[in-house]
Amino acid sequence: MKDSATALHDDFIQRVSENNLPERRHRISLAEAGLNAEQVISMFESQVLSRLLDLEARQLKAQGKSYYTIGSSGHEGSVALAEALKVSDPAYLHYRSGAFFIHRARKAVQDDPGTPAQTPIWDMLLSLCASSEDPISGGRHKVLGSKPLNVPPQTSTIASHLPKAVGAALAIPARKRLALDNPDNQYPPDNAVVFCNFGDASANHATAQSAFNASSWCAYQGLDIPLLWVCEDNGIGISVKTPTGWIEQNFKHRPKFTYLQADGLDLLHCYMNARKAVRIARQQKPVFLHMETVRLMGHAGADAEIAYLTESQIEQNQRNDPLLHSAKLLIDLKLLTNQQIVDLYLNLQHQIELVARQVIDRPKLACAQEVMQSIIPKSNQNLPLAGLTQPQRDALFAKERRAFESAQPLGRMINFALAEIMAELDNVVVFGEDVAAKGGVYHVTSRLQQKFGPNRVFNSLLDETSILGGAIGLAQNGLLPIPEIQFLAYVHNAEDQIRGEAATLSFFSNQQYTNPMVIRIAGLAYQKGFGGHFHNDNSLAVFRDIPGLVITCPSNGQDAVAMLRASVDLARKENRVVIFIEPIALYMTRDLHAPGDELWASKYPTKHTPIAPGEFNTFGQGKDYCIVTYGNGYFLSRQAEKILKEQHNLDGRIIDLRWLAPLNEKALLEEINQCNSVLVLDECRKTGSLSEALMCMLLEAPTRPDNIKRRTAEDSFIPLGNAANAVLPSVEQIIEDVLAMNTHKNLKRAG
Repeated sequence: MKDSATALHDDFIQRVSENNLPERRHRISLAEAGLNAEQVISMFESQVLSRLLDLEARQLKAQGKSYYTIGSSGHEGSVALAEALKVSDPAYLHYRSGAFFIHRARKAVQDDPGTPAQTPIWDMLLSLCASSEDPISGGRHKVLGSKPLNVPPQTSTIASHLPKAVGAALAIPARKRLALDNPDNQYPPDNAVVFCNFGDASANHATAQSAFNASSWCAYQGLDIPLLWVCEDNGIGISVKTPTGWIEQNFKHRPKFTYLQADGLDLLHCYMNARKAVRIARQQKPVFLHMETVRLMGHAGADAEIAYLTESQIEQNQRNDPLLHSAKLLIDLKLLTNQQIVDLYLNLQHQIELVARQVIDRPKLACAQEVMQSIIPKSNQNLPLAGLTQPQRDALFAKERRAFESAQPLGRMINFALAEIMAELDNVVVFGEDVAAKGGVYHVTSRLQQKFGPNRVFNSLLDETSILGGAIGLAQNGLLPIPEIQFLAYVHNAEDQIRGEAATLSFFSNQQYTNPMVIRIAGLAYQKGFGGHFHNDNSLAVFRDIPGLVITCPSNGQDAVAMLRASVDLARKENRVVIFIEPIALYMTRDLHAPGDELWASKYPTKHTPIAPGEFNTFGQGKDYCIVTYGNGYFLSRQAEKILKEQHNLDGRIIDLRWLAPLNEKALLEEINQCNSVLVLDECRKTGSLSEALMCMLLEAPTRPDNIKRRTAEDSFIPLGNAANAVLPSVEQIIEDVLAMNTHKNLKRAG
């Protein structure tokens, strides 16, 4: 019995040779479609190349030379989409878009002979074989992507590329409104359309629904959004069938969507409707193009269709092979004969086999250092923030002069810092739920919209996926987003946009694509009178294991200003994704030891002293103990330190980590080793908290204090009211732990 790839190959040659081809589904002429003979033949060649790559991938997999068999067979009609778009239109591609990618590469040279030669077959085979010479990912993942072709690589997470497509589409008119420069045309032109395709099964995913809703919501309010959604509907998701009519009924009447249909089995019909869709999208409106396709050879190489489809259903799909439909079109239009089509197919097959023989021996990634080289993006060496002059500051804060010139708590200092950063950088945008007129739930973004207008400070939907996904798309197109997530626990609604998309982009594009941003997140516990774990979440575990992510957490206003500026610098200069955790309980805290002492408030600095990544703060120089902590833990430790010194005659030091990832382990150990004991104090839960990494660091160190202790929150959600105190570290517990580690010293003094 033939395998599915061989059967499909043989069936095509036999049916074309015997002229046993399906009838044309639409009687459209070349003139009606807006095509010429050369374009149609070129599209067919791209279709054939895509098919033959799918077949070769399966052959290579059988030989243990390739690692990926999810192909584009049945979706080859996407060449019509590539033909209808410009190469300058950003394309966020579904993984069954091999034909689109090949045709865009060929079209780039056809449309502009000055374009450097493109080698899509060579490139895609390198990717299939995980060669380190793969020009997009360097052998790290099988992705469709190309910087010259404006195709950012996507991960395989279902529908995760859709939200950033919305952000990218919003970025194009936003750049124009903000009059931002476009040096070397590195960003899309003002008339560009963002293209994003996906499957019918993926359309049901929560991430996809978030993106559709966000684009509709934006258009409904009159925002320009040049976005072309294309659902390539093959009627099945692995083995689960899509109900007949489901996609049409789901999308035909969405607010502000223009719904169009295209037959992906008919090149002329598909191109004619794709061209219409592109024309509407260029008018800055979202379009939903529903494209009929068929899936051939199953979901992937390991998928046996016979387990869930009957033989007659499989045969019916093969009879609807888009290559057979295209062959019929070419013959009817007298562009090619049956024999010419077979010869073209076999010649291209021979070429691909020759290329594959060369590719299988190309270099592979050989060590951890090579693999990890692209996790951290390349630096673009932008100048650091210089700060405003005093007259500029006076003008910026004229309406709040009294507050600006007096000591303020953490929340207000972040507000001032955001305002100054936005005044210095005209591409910074701040957005999130309630951040505009209200100024955020805690008023941290108060008055920013008044200062900088609705194009730079704006409310989002109540949807974290669209906030973070939108930020990725904006960042890829030259804006510097500072999105706000209202509460730490809300990140979990959309964490894959950080884990699977934002943080991986440099890695999977071999540092060619980045999405620099600073994600502000209000969080952590200790909010008095505020209940429930969703508003008092004390877990940072969701961020801690993401490679390349920078995590920072200021405990006071002075640090927050310097650290926010440093975070923006990391995004601008090093293209990093930064998580900026803001302890809610400390937003309005002014006093440290007694009411009115104002020791936790500070004045906005007239000169900015940088706090570099990994640079921690040490309070005190004593050697009896060292407390390593951050955020609320630092505040509590400072309270405990006074009692330990005055009532127990213990003199220690407290380290405020500030930067939680990456940790400056060498400098930390040097500081800690000056003390007799060390307490790791972590306000987050025992399991999954930063304290685990700190304890591991201490235990693996060649030298360390004799006494080591850890104090964390309990492995519990935060309850309502005062019961929260029962599961969180307290000043009393800190004192108890330090005394326990210094029992010897206390006994000696007592004696």
